[in-house]
Amino acid sequence: MKVSYHGHSVIIIETGGKTILFDPFITGNGLTDLKVEDVKPDVIILTHGHGDHLGDTVELAKQHGSLVIGTAELAAYLGFQGVDNVHAMHIGGSYEFDFGKVKLTPAFHGSGFVTNDQQIIYLGMPAGVLFTAEGKTVYHAGDTALFSDMKLIGERHPIDLAFLPIGDNFTMGPEDAATAAEFLQAKQVVPMHYNTFPPIKQDPEQFVRMLKDGIGKILQPGQSVEL
Repeated sequence: MKVSYHGHSVIIIETGGKTILFDPFITGNGLTDLKVEDVKPDVIILTHGHGDHLGDTVELAKQHGSLVIGTAELAAYLGFQGVDNVHAMHIGGSYEFDFGKVKLTPAFHGSGFVTNDQQIIYLGMPAGVLFTAEGKTVYHAGDTALFSDMKLIGERHPIDLAFLPIGDNFTMGPEDAATAAEFLQAKQVVPMHYNTFPPIKQDPEQFVRMLKDGIGKILQPGQSVEL
């Protein structure tokens, strides 16, 4: 399994001949190395409906027929936008797909879309994602605060690689994310959701120094790890 990071909260997992794209915020993302026209996902997994996570989902899904996985409200909204290949899930639920197992975990955040005419469309609860394939588990925490049930997630689901937000302001900051890493007991931890905008400016090196020796790993956009 190849796992690559592409700025903000954009992650790509390649496994079993399939490309799984998480939170495809590409257009408007000054830190990503990706271009929309070059990305051809078989599957798109969404943690929540904010614009910097929903991103280019509609365009990509329509162009490539990608399966889009998200919470029920978010899946319904995408259906209204003409995305016809969706799989609705919800917090605590899991599903075994032919490319791997997806389980949605809690995340403490919000989820909605702001329209051009100043309306807010509620898009259900935010989520984290446990993705398991080839005997390995990747945890994408989504946008979240620190919460004590991360201990339970780590106890019940041995995690090989965890992506944790460290930007503060909208999510956990580095100190809380370091505690989250301790709760989760992941073998490797990669920071995400930082430096994209001024309010979430952080030093990832400082975060890694807070972690147990050897588990923290900074991935620059385009870099990857093999599990």
